Amino acid sequence: MADTSARILRLLSLLAARVEWPGAELAARLAVSPRTLRRDVDTLRELGYPVDAIKGPGGGYRLGAGGTLPPLVLDDDQAIAIALALRTAPATVTGIDDAVTRALTTLRQVLPARLRAATDAFEVTTLPNYWEFAAPPIDVDILRTVGAAIRTSRVLRFTPTDADPAPPLEVEPHHLVVWAGRWYLIARDHRHRTWHTYRVDRIDPRTATGPAFHPTPLTDDDLTRLVVRNPDRGDTTAPWQCVGSATLPLPAHVVARWAPGGSVVEPLDADHCRFTIGSWSWAGVAGLFITFDADLTDVEPAELRDTLARIGHRLHNAS
Repeated sequence: MADTSARILRLLSLLAARVEWPGAELAARLAVSPRTLRRDVDTLRELGYPVDAIKGPGGGYRLGAGGTLPPLVLDDDQAIAIALALRTAPATVTGIDDAVTRALTTLRQVLPARLRAATDAFEVTTLPNYWEFAAPPIDVDILRTVGAAIRTSRVLRFTPTDADPAPPLEVEPHHLVVWAGRWYLIARDHRHRTWHTYRVDRIDPRTATGPAFHPTPLTDDDLTRLVVRNPDRGDTTAPWQCVGSATLPLPAHVVARWAPGGSVVEPLDADHCRFTIGSWSWAGVAGLFITFDADLTDVEPAELRDTLARIGHRLHNAS
């Protein structure tokens, strides 16, 4: 009886995880016969869960609208995944520390002993990354406002905080993107219909949103172009003591893929880009350029050129 109850809860979890399930695939996931699956579906229906049958080759099932659903139904893998996600919640957002701790505590209280031990085995310690946390943390209320505007397809009104004086802007928000420890808003200017990328830590959104708009589908390539390959995304080099730049014989998208947050990658042509990066020492700046294993031209400033020459001499002696 216990095995049957566990299997039915597993069935409910699977039905809630996807829009539709082919009957054969669902039975295989539960390791039961099609006949047993039908009986389990009937049991769920008797308990008040609306499970609809899908007609067609092989048939299938989906969880219908209405009925009474439990607050949360998780299988073992889902519970561990959520626990890990809570333990590694992004530190770039402020105002969620207490909520994360309470959510993890609540989850542990309802986990069976074997799963509690499994999740406790993941002792995760997050160390600060100087590149990723160069940007100021974002208040969770700002993310809520921006996220709500995206979800409801409403024009977002905000004031840029990196310009003085800064005129208010009206944009059609489409996506929030996290890259290299920073949050970016992908939006289209409501009036001029041009696409822009904004640093979320540099906007002051108004609570009241504007009129509705029809969102434009964007592919992953579109988002990469607007964030990773975009030299006008509102980034500046991090406030390091030493900042240098050079031209690399590499496409901008290749350099941007590996560039730390706070750096600037400016495409010059299909095969060259200008890379600007900061560090706590000129040797640190030089080391970052060396990692790309490419020729450097137009190196600035003189301190960086001198450091590269000294490192080259040392490497020559070492070889």
